Amino acid sequence: MTSLPPTVESASLSSSPTYRRRWVWKRASVLPGFGLTMGITLFWLSIIVLIPLGGMILKTATLGWDAFFNAISTPRVLAALRLSIGGALIAALINAVFGSIIAWVLVRYRFPGRRIADALVDIPFALPTAVAGIALTTLFAQNGWLGAPLDKLGIQVAYTPLGVIVALIFVGFPFVVRTVQPVLADLDPEIEEAALCLRASRWQTVRRVILPSLFPALVTGAALAFARAVGEYGSVIFIAGNLPMVSEIAPLLIVIKLEEFSYAEATAIGTTMLSFAFLMLLALNGLQRWSRRYEEGE
Repeated sequence: MTSLPPTVESASLSSSPTYRRRWVWKRASVLPGFGLTMGITLFWLSIIVLIPLGGMILKTATLGWDAFFNAISTPRVLAALRLSIGGALIAALINAVFGSIIAWVLVRYRFPGRRIADALVDIPFALPTAVAGIALTTLFAQNGWLGAPLDKLGIQVAYTPLGVIVALIFVGFPFVVRTVQPVLADLDPEIEEAALCLRASRWQTVRRVILPSLFPALVTGAALAFARAVGEYGSVIFIAGNLPMVSEIAPLLIVIKLEEFSYAEATAIGTTMLSFAFLMLLALNGLQRWSRRYEEGE
């Protein structure tokens, strides 16, 4: 039985699928402490995310299907869910538009006070939500700086669903700006200049050159803004007015149920909000993945 030369044997082994799989796995485990860090990661995610959410779902399961649907189908609960989820979606869409414009200005232009404007974007991150709610309520009240002139025009912001959307826009727009900003910084302006040299209009340049590159980051920022807004409580509670069937948000209704010791009904509302948020994030992630595949296919 003849044996292959070392070079041929090495080449045949390296081309073997089994050898490649073993080599890739061994290569992936070269990182020092991989097993330990992976164990810590799974443990921490379980403690922080999976176990609390699992406990909420198990508490909701004690109601049974009929009691669960009765708890979330009352007119008051449906109105609160509609305002929280719908308002968060509207705020995320508005932030996607204006947040990308703000990121564009901060990246592409140099003007006095640019660093100050860039630092102001992070204020909703650092500002306590209660302080933000009080500030927005004072500003948009009927006798406030912006509320008074708007009231003369017949537009009332404070203590209305519009005020809820304003507060959700305030807490969510930094997510879009900070997600889109680094992508814009890496986007070479020469690509836009090349499009203009090929006689493309500004709208064609934006639609065919800039937006495809920004779309994944834009979807990610909008998803983060939606996830933050859908469960926002502190900055909304003051400006909302908390009128049942009008400006009452779902997180406040959960607090009310907890104060009434209706823990299962509170977790039922929380589980419903979690399901909507999960489905929305899943849809946005699928849209982001499709966009990347479409861009690579072109």
